[in-house]
Amino acid sequence: MHIPINAIRPSPFNSLSLHASSPISAIWRDMGACCSKEALYGGGYIEDDRTNNRHFNESEGNDEEDNVRHGDDGARIRLQGCSRFTSMYTQQGRKGINQDAMTIWEDFTEKGMYFCGVFDGHGPEGHKVARCVRDNLPSKLSQVIKIYRLNTGIFSDIDVGSELYENVGHRHKKKASQDMPLSSWEASYVKSFKEMDEELSLDNTIDSFCSGSTAVTVVKQGDHLVIANLGDSRAVLGTRSGEKNQICSVQLTVDLKPDTPGEAERIKNCKGRILSVDEEPEVYRLWMPDEDCPGLAMSRAFGDFCVKDCGLISIPEVFYRRISSSDEFVILATDGVWDALTNTDVVKIVASAKRRSIAAELVVKRAVRAWKRKFPESKIDDCAVICLYLKDQPSLTQTASNLSRGGKPNDTELSLSYYSTRSNIVSDVGCPASEISSKITEDSKEEWNALDGVERVNTMLKLPRFSNGLNRRKSQKDDEDGENQELVQ
Repeated sequence: MHIPINAIRPSPFNSLSLHASSPISAIWRDMGACCSKEALYGGGYIEDDRTNNRHFNESEGNDEEDNVRHGDDGARIRLQGCSRFTSMYTQQGRKGINQDAMTIWEDFTEKGMYFCGVFDGHGPEGHKVARCVRDNLPSKLSQVIKIYRLNTGIFSDIDVGSELYENVGHRHKKKASQDMPLSSWEASYVKSFKEMDEELSLDNTIDSFCSGSTAVTVVKQGDHLVIANLGDSRAVLGTRSGEKNQICSVQLTVDLKPDTPGEAERIKNCKGRILSVDEEPEVYRLWMPDEDCPGLAMSRAFGDFCVKDCGLISIPEVFYRRISSSDEFVILATDGVWDALTNTDVVKIVASAKRRSIAAELVVKRAVRAWKRKFPESKIDDCAVICLYLKDQPSLTQTASNLSRGGKPNDTELSLSYYSTRSNIVSDVGCPASEISSKITEDSKEEWNALDGVERVNTMLKLPRFSNGLNRRKSQKDDEDGENQELVQ
């Protein structure tokens, strides 16, 4: 696939007035999606025969024990399949190996607690980065949470960049509170994400210099949801509102793009460039100061060390929501889904699924169909979806039954609502506003998407010419230090 580029257009957020000295002649390979475009919901989803005929006894709680393995403290780990409260599905696109990865940890650090994560790799070894993060990030977060619980208040006066494990041997043995304050959740996420990125930088089995991965995760503890986002994958809540109790969508995360407010200033201060190319004038990308590469279409990610000094960071944005009686489910998905379907589309598809076990697959199938219709000249992106249900079965079963008999859901576009102020969050959480890091823009009434209306594009345009040399130097240093970490497949 070739995109001829005659010039590079500087972003209004960038103080550098630089242009390409030569055209970019080719893309290394087709990679993950980086744009989203609104689509009107076209009606009720009709299951195909293969999906519709699948049998699953949801009262038993899982589909196959072969899909379950065990993690820290007896947590049940799923990489595929479904359970009583979860549905997950991924499908390879038309670009080669599937670079999306996902995981669900049931009984994560304690009974009844869930960790769900979706990861979208990009670059030549993006699939390795995504899988490495999938297999290691939950354990790192779990360990940080354990330390907190054994040292209540350990985050109260500590810099998240300092060494958390210092003086662990002098812990008090008293039982800590199971409910962590939001400041501690944020510190836990920041520390575990930092450790994950550092581990990638030392792993000479993965070339993460020009490869990386997004991450969107959610932890459910009782009636609390804590969501962490890195990049442009997305978390959306399905909830009911209004007199007719209609299903609607609430976007829980912000798509972190180079021209997203706040992100652009950081990149500019780090001398990174935010530019668009003539072929995609509305798609702003992150470029190195003196190289027309890599053209990354996100502002935060694991890996991608070629631009880590140019404003790309691995610090997640952390959000909180207290689950209400109206909330039904949370959907995590890579941008291969959000490029083709709106938040409302996806929420309606999940709500109309006859069985929870097939909800995630229905979303992917609908996204693939929408891709073919909306982007006929583009290769379909990889798709990965996790549905985490917040209630037991009855209310959703009744909803699905009604929708399947009635044919089409209501076609009225349902507006997206955000927590708009810190005071709103304080009223829900019951803790000081200083403990909350809310990044959702005030009074936003539309899906946050810096690339709305843009044609299908790629996550990365070009690799640095010197990437192999730097990677070899990294590997030599690792060998000298005796560092040789294995990739967990």
